[in-house]
Parts: sequence; C-alpha cells; structure tokens
Amino acid sequence: MSKKLAVLGTGAIGGSIGADLTRAGYDVALIDQWPAHVEAMKSQGLRVRMPEGELHLPVQAVHICELAGLKTQFDIVFLAAKSYDSRWMAELIKPYLKPDGVLVSTQNSLNDEWVAPIIGPERDIGCALELSAELFDPGIVKRNTDPAHTRFVVGELDGTITARVQEVAQILGVAGKTEVTANIWGAKWTKLTVNTMVMGVDSIGGIGPWELVQNTKYVDFCVKLGRETVEVGAALGHTLEPLFGLTAEDFLGSTDEKLKTLVLKLAGDVGKEARSCVLQDLLKGRLSEIRRLSQRAGGPEGPGCQCADAPE
Repeated sequence: MSKKLAVLGTGAIGGSIGADLTRAGYDVALIDQWPAHVEAMKSQGLRVRMPEGELHLPVQAVHICELAGLKTQFDIVFLAAKSYDSRWMAELIKPYLKPDGVLVSTQNSLNDEWVAPIIGPERDIGCALELSAELFDPGIVKRNTDPAHTRFVVGELDGTITARVQEVAQILGVAGKTEVTANIWGAKWTKLTVNTMVMGVDSIGGIGPWELVQNTKYVDFCVKLGRETVEVGAALGHTLEPLFGLTAEDFLGSTDEKLKTLVLKLAGDVGKEARSCVLQDLLKGRLSEIRRLSQRAGGPEGPGCQCADAPE
C-alpha cells in the first residue's frame, strides 16, 4: 500500500470512497474546496452513516489552498467533483499527478472527454459507478449504498485491459464490488442513460428513485427518455454495457425492457431514502449538474471529440 492516493472532491461520493480507502490503510489525501467540511474532517474526523451502521475515522483532509504545501505527487487521483468542476480541478491537480500516474473520474456524465485533453488521455481511466450518498452537514456523509451494494466498472479509454486498470479495480474493491471492462464508453453511456431517465423526473417531482418507480406512469415516461438516449448513443457508436450487477442475460430483450430493468434495479439498490444528486442540489439551493448530463458526448474514440471544448 505504498501508493500515494488522493480523492479530489470529497462530498458524498468522494467522502464515501475516501473513508473506505483510509479504513483499508491506504495513504490517501481527501482534498476539498468547502472550508467548513475540511475543518470538520480535520477536527472531528469523517462520519459515514450507512444502513448497516456508521463509520467514523480520522482522515487526511486537505483544503485546495493547502495543496501546494503538500509538496507531493500522487499515483492515483479519484476525481469525485461535480461535472461542471471537472476542467478546473483537472488543471489544479495536473502538477500533482505523477508522470505515470492516473486520474479516475468517479463522477456522473462523460467527463473524461473534458479531463483527458488536460492531463493526457494516457493518464485517464474511465469509471461508471453505482454509489448513492448525500452530504448536507460538514463532516457527515449519509451513504445509502454500503460497500456490499456499491459497484464500480473501470476501463481504459481505448478499451485495452491493462495492469494499471486492474490495480485501480483492486483498490476500489475496498469501497464496493468492481469490474474491469473493455467497453468503458458503453458502460458510461449506460449510466448516462439511467441518469437521463431518473434525475430530471425525480427532481421535478421532488421524490426519490424508489418512490418514482412505484408509479407506472413515471416509469413509462422514464423509459421514453431512456430510449432517446440509447438511440443517440447508438448513432455515436456506443453499445450499452450491463451495470448495477446485471448480467448479459439480464439485459436480453427489447430496449424498453432493458431500460425498465435498469431503472427498477437502481431504485431497489439505493433504497427508499435515496435522493438523486440533482434533487439534492435543488434542496441545497446550489447549481446542479443536470445540464452537463444532457450535453452531447462524443463517440467511442473518446477524448478530443467535438464536445471537448464545448462552452459551459
């Protein structure tokens, strides 16, 4: 465990990952821009409340203004910031990423398309994840999916299976179940499709995914949204990859059947109390990343596509 790790953006998702990495004994810095959150972690440790219990432990919390004082470089950085913060955070961490180090985008959307041109596509590893959590109070994460119900699918942007992507999967294994894929763009498009189906609808209704799927009219509408997203992805050359522990056999059937399976599986995994990140942002009165989720993404060739320099 001699690798030096960092989690850049330690809100609900980053805080959950950072806590598990710390508990497992990794040398990991939790870097964030919210002063109150960083100070709470420094003085009181990080609390992660889960359905099956609470994790409370001291962590190496770092405010972004303290980053230069670390005088170190990281082997692996897990980026867990909002999508609209991806570019400037990639620029921020670039000098602190080792020449042979990698950045893993543990985020929503297809942010590798914006990050890879900054740090170099050879240092970017893609990730599609299922982890439901929220952070409203400094130093306290409410995690709806504990490690046994959290999943990470990781892969090289060019589809090759490498030792380093397998190492990333092994490290993330302390925070959830992991898979390595040769179709990371397809996996990320599947996650984008699920987000498209759920996040706008549940936010407008002010409800969580669990309540959403109890209404067949909501589910039917979500499937229509998902169908359009799948069609766009297919036109760009993406083939959907099963997520959330689903197998290829689970994914058999028509597109609508696949989409319904996805949204029902997601709602069942995250539980009755989960709220989407967009709904959480609305409740906090802050900017949501819904626009980033709906921006056109490029084809399977990955970084350098048309949207790499798209305006905010």
